[in-house]
Amino acid sequence: MGAAGSKLEKALGDQFPEGERYFGFENFGNTCYCNSVLQALYFCVPFREQLLEYYTSNKSVADAEENLMTCLADLFSQISSQKKKTGVIAPKRFVQRLKKQNELFRSYMHQDAHEFLNYLLNEVVDILEKEAKATTKPERETSSSSSPEKIANGPKAPLANGVVHKEPVVTWVHNIFQGILTNETRCLRCETVTARDETFLDLSLDIEQNSSITSCLKNFSSTETLHAEDKFFCDKCCSLQEAQKRMKIKKPPHILVIHLKRFKYMEQLGRYKKLSYRVVFPLELKLSNTVEPYTDVEYSLFAVVVHVGSGPNHGHYVSLVKSHNHWLFFDDENVEMIEESAVQTFFGSSQEYSSNTDHGYILFYESLGPPTK
Repeated sequence: MGAAGSKLEKALGDQFPEGERYFGFENFGNTCYCNSVLQALYFCVPFREQLLEYYTSNKSVADAEENLMTCLADLFSQISSQKKKTGVIAPKRFVQRLKKQNELFRSYMHQDAHEFLNYLLNEVVDILEKEAKATTKPERETSSSSSPEKIANGPKAPLANGVVHKEPVVTWVHNIFQGILTNETRCLRCETVTARDETFLDLSLDIEQNSSITSCLKNFSSTETLHAEDKFFCDKCCSLQEAQKRMKIKKPPHILVIHLKRFKYMEQLGRYKKLSYRVVFPLELKLSNTVEPYTDVEYSLFAVVVHVGSGPNHGHYVSLVKSHNHWLFFDDENVEMIEESAVQTFFGSSQEYSSNTDHGYILFYESLGPPTK
């Protein structure tokens, strides 16, 4: 344990980043799915900074009521305040809280890292939204007594049934991870385009053998023709019509999380199968399937959650993290330095059956420009 830590310190030497901490996480039987995602989030600098800020300003509240977010903030604070530069921490409190709150993560079966990431981010959003609503409630009550239209964020027009339309709460998690997709459908008869927007915290991409993230994103945004029983109801034509549909990124997020759909349900087998396909993920990514004015937004890769194993129901998770221009490999308690060139060994296998079962599963990219408004 200490040897591994001192080995990492020796490897970095004078280049060890000032104030940074590199700690492995203890595994409680099957918690590698959790450890690998938490490492990626810890080295997602805007997320870490916001969470530590939350921890500092809510210390007294955290004592009063424990939730998944206070446990995560406590863990991040524990890491960042360690006197040692490297070592091992047991995220016991966080894992206990996770299992207490969600029975999905209680068993000792192999868990899905992407499901966990989704659950965690949505849980943090829910907690922040509840807290935001709780703090605006007194304002709403006092202002509503004097003027019925003045609600927390300024005047709102009451709706027909007397319900006041409330603006959705935008949390710092949204500011970091949320993007907007626009679903455009063009009627082939009258050429009217109907656009529907939807938000996302990550993008799940279908994958193909010997492909790249860029080609997967192109497929994600490729035009699909709706015909036969899939015809589209056009409001202008007032009837079902053939149409063309495509999905584009209207607003790219500051942190782009890409989930590669490596686990596919095979009808003929009656079960899920892991796709070990080789999918190249570049260190620098240019998003081209975006809407004006966000053309060619550039991103830099800073973390990869890797699934190790040949099947969906067993295996292991590790993570690769870029910190201060160094790449590190986190495997539960073990942390070591790796060369940047080693990242490409996690693209996948170009042959169906290969001894290499370490495949990139969740990719974390940070925008090289300022956060989009």
